[in-house]
Amino acid sequence: MEISELYKIFTEHDVVTTDSRDCPEGSLFFALKGESFDGNKFAAMALEKGCAYAVVDEKEYANDPRCILVDNCLDTLQQLARYHRRTLGTPIIGITGTNGKTTTKELTAAVLSKRYNVLYTQGNFNNDIGVPKTLLRLKPTHDIAVVEMGASHPGDIKKLVDIVEPDYALITNVGRAHLQGFGSFEGVIHTKGELYDFMRERGNWDAPVPGSLDFGRKRCVFIDAENPYLVSISEGLNLVRYGCTKAEELWVNGVVNSCAPMLNFSWAHNDGSFSSVWHETPTHLIGSYNITNMLAAVSIGLYFNVDPDKITDALCEYMPSNNRSQFEKTADNRLIVDAYNANPTSMTAALKNFGEMDAPLCKMCIIGDMKELGEVSHEEHQKIIDLLSELKIHNVWLVGSEFEHCNTPYNFRKFNNVEEVKEAIKADKPQGYDILIKGSNSTKLYELPKLL
Repeated sequence: MEISELYKIFTEHDVVTTDSRDCPEGSLFFALKGESFDGNKFAAMALEKGCAYAVVDEKEYANDPRCILVDNCLDTLQQLARYHRRTLGTPIIGITGTNGKTTTKELTAAVLSKRYNVLYTQGNFNNDIGVPKTLLRLKPTHDIAVVEMGASHPGDIKKLVDIVEPDYALITNVGRAHLQGFGSFEGVIHTKGELYDFMRERGNWDAPVPGSLDFGRKRCVFIDAENPYLVSISEGLNLVRYGCTKAEELWVNGVVNSCAPMLNFSWAHNDGSFSSVWHETPTHLIGSYNITNMLAAVSIGLYFNVDPDKITDALCEYMPSNNRSQFEKTADNRLIVDAYNANPTSMTAALKNFGEMDAPLCKMCIIGDMKELGEVSHEEHQKIIDLLSELKIHNVWLVGSEFEHCNTPYNFRKFNNVEEVKEAIKADKPQGYDILIKGSNSTKLYELPKLL
């Protein structure tokens, strides 16, 4: 079936599902395949549960007139999403980066929502399935969309930008993550830079983007002007710059006021008049490193004519979730929970911030493994231990097999897994600490706060 024909069906059944356990009445089921499942086997079940049609790619399962046989269900889902995106023509901001992309996406959506009807990626559904499903949620009533794109292998971003075709772009940063998949830090830079490559090839910087906004805005790339890796690959792009140097060429300047533990910062729009108004912004986010995420959202909001006071309101109101830079008080401790993900770049930033943080209590770290680092895993974990030693944290617990063969000070405790940590807490619960909890999601450190 041609995509144009499938699109006609989609316009009448515009709820897409890939899960046979979630089949809203009249929805469109795509029979995707994974390492341990074949969605084709569940097509009949999806139809029974209420789906209007099932898209399959194995002929033996196309035994119902409501089954639509295609060559590849995932390719078809992606093509349908791109067709829908082109049909609506909604202005789209594409966001990627090693660290902070989900937080920046959330902050950007919060800011833009002060003026527009915004569609944005839910959670971190930023892969080759989540991105097309996000685009297929676009409605004519949406003024603008913010789409997050993730990557763990070379070519991942190129594949996604070819579906999203963003009009505006932001790379939050590049760091040492997923090195097993990328092969090297240079591989990370190249892959994230595929977003810039798309924007560069698209060009046409002088023409406003058509769409449902109440004014036209030229295509551009929002960039942290103090990130040398991003600057080095930004040639030929229409740049909107932000940073903390108060340089004249910056669209937005920022400065950290305090971080004890919540980030309080001020920002100003450089409008060329040398009379910039500074907006103090107390936030609910932990970590001075989050200022670049904040400034990115400010820059985007200003570019799309969101009132400056409403931008500040949005950033002040934003509450982190999903174990990302969350602050929790318990009866015995104060917790900084950042247990959704970890890589050498984000771990170093979190530890340095924690070490510098003014804290009334003794400091303790519960640090989990950083995954997918390949051949440099031992080296990177040893660097984290060395940093912890320099910071003179009072109490350090290391969780996971990656730390097993690292050289550690005598007072650092090692645990094979989170279950051993739970037993240690039950036997001798830490009390009176500021505790940083950070590790890759698979270490399950997010299970600890309720015990502390």
